[in-house]
Amino acid sequence: MARKQYPLRIDPEIWEAIQHWADDEMRSANGQVEWILRDALKRAGRLPKQNKQASKKRET
Repeated sequence: MARKQYPLRIDPEIWEAIQHWADDEMRSANGQVEWILRDALKRAGRLPKQNKQASKKRET
């Protein structure tokens, strides 16, 4: 899967909290942001179908 690059403007305190969370979970900050977004999309029922199948494969 190709990755889309996107410049992100974010409050420094929020970024610091994400970085700490990522460190706790042994992820990069970028990986943590992607995980947060994917989780929010899943919870809202808005995750595209092809990504649902890919995430199911990763969970097993």
